[in-house]
Amino acid sequence: MLPQDTYKHKGLRKKLVETLIAKGIAHKEVLKAMLRIPRHYFMDSAFIEHAYEDKAFGIGEGQTISQPFTVAFQSQLLGVKPKEKVLEIGTGSGYQSSILLEMGAQLYSMEFHRTLHNKAKKLLNEMGYQAYFYCGDGSKGLESAAPFHKIIVTAGAPAIPNPLVNQLHKGGKLIIPVGDAKSQKMLCITKKDVDDVEVQEFGKFSFVKLVGESGWG
Repeated sequence: MLPQDTYKHKGLRKKLVETLIAKGIAHKEVLKAMLRIPRHYFMDSAFIEHAYEDKAFGIGEGQTISQPFTVAFQSQLLGVKPKEKVLEIGTGSGYQSSILLEMGAQLYSMEFHRTLHNKAKKLLNEMGYQAYFYCGDGSKGLESAAPFHKIIVTAGAPAIPNPLVNQLHKGGKLIIPVGDAKSQKMLCITKKDVDDVEVQEFGKFSFVKLVGESGWG
């Protein structure tokens, strides 16, 4: 059974969205999704009182539910349009997944940790969302369902994984944090053609490590 979503929760979400706007988030569909999604559904009961603070929190397996600003920033860069085929690497709690689904994505989401995969899949199904969930090495992408219009990676990588670029449609976009174990630059990679990509940098962030063959091992 889902937790209650009270007037208090909705009021706190409204304040959170106001904070995100003040920090530079302007994408209307991202803001609408953030306003609709009860973030406290995705958090341990011990953290529920803090669910609408602009902070990351632990979700087990050494992973976190990302700071709302980070979720909004990546979602804004991704710019999902309804019915676009999107691959998410790092399902985690499922919060980022729900934002993408609210924006109309046809979502394929991969998670390395079986416990988190099972929990997120169950919760999102209970919330009425339809998506494709996989447990495995997300750094390899999902060749069986490629190509994708958009790919989003919610963990820090040491370099841009070639399999993910290869699995993009021409004109497709990959959002990924790349750097060392402590700090990464947010990159937006646009696939112009088979061997032609444009890379843009958008500030520094701190993510958990991307696990897998094209990640940190």
